[in-house]
Amino acid sequence: MRAGMYEQDQPDDGLFVSDFVTVRSIFVRGRNCLLLQADFAPLFVGYYLHLMQHAIHPDRDKADAFKQLLAFFTLFLVSRPWNEQHAWTINVKLPENTNYFVAGSSFSHDVVGRIFTKDVRQNDITLLYAQNICRGRDTHTSVVPLKGSSPREWAEEFFRISEQRQARAFVGQGDFFYLVTAEPDSDFDWLNELTAEQVAHLETTEETKLLETRNFTFHCGCNAQLIIPVVRAMQKDFADILSEQGQLDVSCPRCGVNYTITREMMRGHDTSPDAC
Repeated sequence: MRAGMYEQDQPDDGLFVSDFVTVRSIFVRGRNCLLLQADFAPLFVGYYLHLMQHAIHPDRDKADAFKQLLAFFTLFLVSRPWNEQHAWTINVKLPENTNYFVAGSSFSHDVVGRIFTKDVRQNDITLLYAQNICRGRDTHTSVVPLKGSSPREWAEEFFRISEQRQARAFVGQGDFFYLVTAEPDSDFDWLNELTAEQVAHLETTEETKLLETRNFTFHCGCNAQLIIPVVRAMQKDFADILSEQGQLDVSCPRCGVNYTITREMMRGHDTSPDAC
């Protein structure tokens, strides 16, 4: 199953519990740059609780890379308008074929994602597939070739190629992450020479103005009833399995939770509330 995005009509205020992360958007005056920063510890806790609850056991190195990608993707969301939904799928060739999927929306206050290691398409280079969904506009999809080997490099390359502006990504102390993006008339020399230590103290060394804050949790919102239409659309491929076994195990393409789909559920007779 390919990773996709479930559209949510209204924000879920019930998500605002202790596991949300607050991203601060700060304008750096004189440098004409935007600083995006957050302590992602609460979001990472939400991610690991998700893995534990659903008995998902990713490789440790891949999980660490996914966490960094999730952080930079969330910072990217705050650099974009509120009414957009975005998704990235990064197909990595080395050291083994892996897909990292992340998606989120400022409107619904959530980010989600998973790691794919089975049946991953093989490419000669690492590719980032980006999707931008906004009501009233056609979905925009782009493919960005990547040369870097880390989420930090991927984020910077995405901004340079797809957003067509320079950005610097930094991994700070603890679970702090930073993204500094160039705005019109930016001080590019300053941006190019910026270090991780300097970016952590910009609010004390530069003239800054807080523009906004946005909160996010790690949340999918999937359930069996949302998965069934996807399975039904692919029923021809799964007909033999359903016929022989009477059920089909399917994982959510967004978060990796496994659901057992039965013939009764496919016929609409079973309304199990099973949900992520």
